[in-house]
Amino acid sequence: MDILQERKDKIIAFMKEAAYKPLKFSELAVVLDVPREDRGKLAEILESLEREGVIYRTKKDRYGIAERMNLIVGHIQRHERGYGFLVPDDPNVPDIFVPADGMAGAMHNDRVLVRITSRGTDGRRAEGEVVKILERAVTRVVGTFESSRYFGFVVPDDRKIHGDIFIPKDETNGARPGQKVVAEIVKWPDGRRNAEGKIVEIIGNSGEPGVDILSIMKAYDLTETFPDDVMAQAEKIPDTVTEDMVKGRRDLRDLRLFTIDGEDAKDFDDAVSIEVLPDGNYRLGVHIADVSYYVREGTPLDREALKRGTSVYLADRVIPMLPAKLSNGICSLNPGVDRLAFTVMMDIDHSGKVIRHEIFESVIRSVERMTYTDVYKILEEGDRELAERYSHLVGDFRTMKELALILRARRMARGAMDFNFDEAKVILDENGKPIDVKRYEITIANRIIEEFMLVCNETVAEHFFWTGMPFVYRIHEEPDSEKIAAFAEFAKNLGYPLKGLHNIHPGALQDVLERVKGKREELIVSTVMLRSLAKARYSHQNVGHFGLAARYYCHFTSPIRRYPDLIIHRLIKEQLKGGFSEEREEKLSEVIPEIARKCSERERAADEAERETEDLKKVEYMKQRVGEVFDGIISNVTSFGMFVGLENTVEGLVRISDMNDDYYIYDDKRYMLIGERTGKIYRIGDPVRVLLVKADVESRQIDFVIEEHVKGGSNVRRKRVSARHKHPL
Repeated sequence: MDILQERKDKIIAFMKEAAYKPLKFSELAVVLDVPREDRGKLAEILESLEREGVIYRTKKDRYGIAERMNLIVGHIQRHERGYGFLVPDDPNVPDIFVPADGMAGAMHNDRVLVRITSRGTDGRRAEGEVVKILERAVTRVVGTFESSRYFGFVVPDDRKIHGDIFIPKDETNGARPGQKVVAEIVKWPDGRRNAEGKIVEIIGNSGEPGVDILSIMKAYDLTETFPDDVMAQAEKIPDTVTEDMVKGRRDLRDLRLFTIDGEDAKDFDDAVSIEVLPDGNYRLGVHIADVSYYVREGTPLDREALKRGTSVYLADRVIPMLPAKLSNGICSLNPGVDRLAFTVMMDIDHSGKVIRHEIFESVIRSVERMTYTDVYKILEEGDRELAERYSHLVGDFRTMKELALILRARRMARGAMDFNFDEAKVILDENGKPIDVKRYEITIANRIIEEFMLVCNETVAEHFFWTGMPFVYRIHEEPDSEKIAAFAEFAKNLGYPLKGLHNIHPGALQDVLERVKGKREELIVSTVMLRSLAKARYSHQNVGHFGLAARYYCHFTSPIRRYPDLIIHRLIKEQLKGGFSEEREEKLSEVIPEIARKCSERERAADEAERETEDLKKVEYMKQRVGEVFDGIISNVTSFGMFVGLENTVEGLVRISDMNDDYYIYDDKRYMLIGERTGKIYRIGDPVRVLLVKADVESRQIDFVIEEHVKGGSNVRRKRVSARHKHPL
């Protein structure tokens, strides 16, 4: 531990003493016996602790521990209506509601100190107000530039950023009204005063092809191009595996192994092999690209990979974590060529238990590049042509299906949760214009790879947990009791009571998912349940994975596209080759928590960017179909209307103000709208026919009206699209 941290810990311990009362700086210096010449260092330490939110300086310049002053530190999640929630740093503390007038100029994702103003009672959340902004999250804003006579302003694309950004006339950088721009904030909002900024980049005119996606990329700090030093390092990496590279590795080039991925995939980081042993057990091999051989710690490639954290898959492009020469080339497990790999070989019995395993460096040669579609057709549709073409692998596919079902059954028996959300596939033309939106089917072929990667990740995490070495775990903490109580009330009102509410087990939640499967309420129950759970993240501490009901879990299987997997490979290599020196272990213990935090942060940004581009393209696609009639299913009912999902996964809102055949009352216990005069009921899962009246690209909002509520409906151009009744979305 460094000397600065030691001093911090001493000050914190002193302030946490029961007898401590908040003291001024001069008083602290005397009590702590700090010499006059060292008081500058004391001021620096106190300032650092203030920034961290550990201590708080009152208006009377007295210092005390924040938590003893009824203050909570965390990040603000703002809503577009102005209010927000504090998500505390301490995962054991429930979220705190912060009204719009209690924001004190805090913006979305800012790290702040919040004072509790009222404790949560009767199922209500605690409320608070921001008293100090510790760290600003938003330094640049992407939006649309507008101009008035005396000044300009930027309307943020992100509606969670409350208020426009004021731009002085001499800071517009030549931007014209209607253009998408990047504004750098020079003054943050304060009370009623909006943030002030300057235009630092003009992206292009709103509506021009590609500008929409570029705007999202800028908002999430996503860059397609790599710095010159990164590309220079990548260019020096050989395109082939030489015999020198394979020294000391186990040679698996004669082992029958192959990749299974989507049709569009270009980076193959996992291959699989299967064998039935004489004793009837299965020998499953999971072979992962050895990216760590090429991307060494501290190099330009490594620094850029950490900065990116993950590859990002947008609707019209992939923004890779590593340059294409690695991600699509030497690191990708392409068929018919030698590749360096990290192999996990597992012997698994007929109950799905891993009874033996080995982890080692290897050299492999994939025999085929299989797709999920082709494997599905061979296994489930009996496609003769494909079965003949891949006759040398058909037996492996069948054995893999057998094992995957065993592994899945074992997972479900221990209480792992399995959400049944539909995924969308947006089809674009060469100009990026959406020409179709389809439901992406998850088949047994996807499940095979999913189960094999899950058991591999668990095996690796458990193995290295017991070594006590520094590690990066994938954790999913137990849910907040208040959120689970709220979900339990919601589910009970829909007829799905939750068992064992106190000290909840994931199996109890999975039981609800099983009971609701195929029912009209499946989508909304699954959605609300998911929102009540914590988000999975990376951590140096192992607390298990609640959703998977796993005591040990990590991400090991995708080092081409995820940085945590890459660093785990490095750590494992060090352990296998002799372990860590005390000095090395101390250094890793210092840096790994911050790496885990950064990777979690970049993962969230990638998820949000991917979701935004998908939503954008869905709205663009539906904009071409305004005036058409669709068959849909009610996916949610609220006080202001109901959401309707279509077969292609598109969802839109029917506003209660547009339901003009009656006055509808919202039943908040049974989540339905009831006509006061007619008694007509609209509830979750009901099929409805809707007319598409608006698809607003800027707000990403799709508006429907009930077809029978439209006057003169016979004159409307209509095209019927059927909805599946089993799964609403």
